[in-house]
Amino acid sequence: MPVGTVSTASTGRGAPVVRNVVRPVGPPMLTVREVAEELAVCRATVYALLERGELERVWVSRSIRIPAASLDALLARGRR
Repeated sequence: MPVGTVSTASTGRGAPVVRNVVRPVGPPMLTVREVAEELAVCRATVYALLERGELERVWVSRSIRIPAASLDALLARGRR
């Protein structure tokens, strides 16, 4: 569930502008390094899991991110 915070910014012309900023709670996307640490494997193993389609990947600019739900699904399949 997102958490809302309020921030203010001045326009330089009077009253400040109030904006609601919504940020997700927890990391919905993980780096390859974070997934490798969670699985206690090397990064090359995570890349192999990505290539085999066992983990979902999302490109953010030129970086790979793995949805936390994809990691959870992989772990759940391994527990069966």
